[in-house]
Amino acid sequence: MIVAAAKGPHIDWAGMSPLLALLGGAVVVLLAGLLRPRWAREALVPFLAVAAFAAAIGLGVWQLDERKDLISAALRVDALTSVLSFVFCAGGIAAVLLSWRGVAPREAAHGEFYALLLTSAGGMWVLVAAQNLVSLFLGLELLSVPLYVLCATEMERERSLESGLKYLIIGSVGSATLLYGLAFVYGATGTTDYAAIARAAGGVTGDPLFLTGIALTVVGLAFKSSVAPFHQWTPDVYQGAPTSITAFMAVATKAAAFGVFLRFFNVALGPATDEWAPALAALAAITIIVGNVGAIGQSSLKRLMAWSSVAQAGYMLAGVVVGTRLGVSATVFYLGVYLFMNLAAFAVIVARERETALGDDIASVQGLGATRPALALAMTAAMLGLAGIPATAGFIGKFYLIDAAIDGAYTWLGVVIVIGSMVSLAYYLRVLAAMWMQAAPEPSEAVAVSAATGRPALAGGSTEADPELGRRQWEVWAVALVFGAATIVFGIVPSPLFDLATKAGDALTNLL
Repeated sequence: MIVAAAKGPHIDWAGMSPLLALLGGAVVVLLAGLLRPRWAREALVPFLAVAAFAAAIGLGVWQLDERKDLISAALRVDALTSVLSFVFCAGGIAAVLLSWRGVAPREAAHGEFYALLLTSAGGMWVLVAAQNLVSLFLGLELLSVPLYVLCATEMERERSLESGLKYLIIGSVGSATLLYGLAFVYGATGTTDYAAIARAAGGVTGDPLFLTGIALTVVGLAFKSSVAPFHQWTPDVYQGAPTSITAFMAVATKAAAFGVFLRFFNVALGPATDEWAPALAALAAITIIVGNVGAIGQSSLKRLMAWSSVAQAGYMLAGVVVGTRLGVSATVFYLGVYLFMNLAAFAVIVARERETALGDDIASVQGLGATRPALALAMTAAMLGLAGIPATAGFIGKFYLIDAAIDGAYTWLGVVIVIGSMVSLAYYLRVLAAMWMQAAPEPSEAVAVSAATGRPALAGGSTEADPELGRRQWEVWAVALVFGAATIVFGIVPSPLFDLATKAGDALTNLL
């Protein structure tokens, strides 16, 4: 009897190259972490991690103009995949630099810490490239599981362990909900491919099974992207996790989650837009209100940034709701500028955690304009950008989203974005006032504030508080200054980001 040889799917190695750089880099970093010399663990391993992220960015640039399916159309390489990969790889490089001299890599072992970071980024790449329900879920789990561990890598700090456990439990619930939703969509359409789901969706738009699948999918993705009312985990996890990981989650996880929103809802569920768009629009409005109101009373900078990220998710969801080329481009553009603003802010928080005994309390930045004017300027750019003040990239991004909302007949949602931005001034300007209009607390006051907030000294910090430490940690200052400057530069000259966002919008529009 002659048995035919099994033939596997064709693999386009060029198209897969950014993913191979991330996962291959994870293996190399893990092995390098086993080397005995201290310099290998503390210098070589972070360098290799940065090199892996940089290689993924370079290979993504190489594939930027490609539009092709991979592995039997389970994945797709196009400008949307490449541009979003730039966001989370840049976030990965910043996270490596912010954690370089931190406690977390030492307690978790350097090789394992950075290998998990690269593996999570690999999951993000799979997630945004997925055009099949199975590959979508695989990418989500590959993204999530390393982050559960990374949140708890400061193992001698109770809040870090609590953060990892909370994220594990809530993330598991979100993943299970998403899986149920995808199963219902498959049950209603009989297929797992996005294109085939789109063809079948026209005939099942009124099917309760299909509508339930869409609803559960929205809930599952809302957990990952911190969309209200599924955002409750965000403040606690952001505050408890090592600050470098919080920064990575804030920008990279959000980019991956909204990449799925854009591709899955606009391609696979495009024919059912009338069914899900009004619900997403309502969620966007609720998220903007909840996020901005929740941030007003926060004294912890990390919790303030967590609530801010909830509001920002609402702004980005407006671009998904529109479901047009303009909406896609506006969302991708805003994800890019959100990267700059958030990383600048978190870099300043890391610097102050290491210089003072105040942890992430807002008192840690009091008088920063007098003592550390460069850091104060970076934080100022970040806060003004997040608030959407003119001459910052955040203003251009919000204007782009409002334009998309109006163009898509959701003018009322554009008005909500404007109102939310006005409310956000209440807490963003409070940070600016602390830096430029208040004196730095005396050492005795710092201890009192730390005790009053219930946080141990160095909450989220990585070394002993040392007034001169920040000057020696050039990598933290570099992240703050580079991304703070980018927030201003791309607010004045946004054309390069516009071009990338337009490419991403064109790539997805051609599939609709």
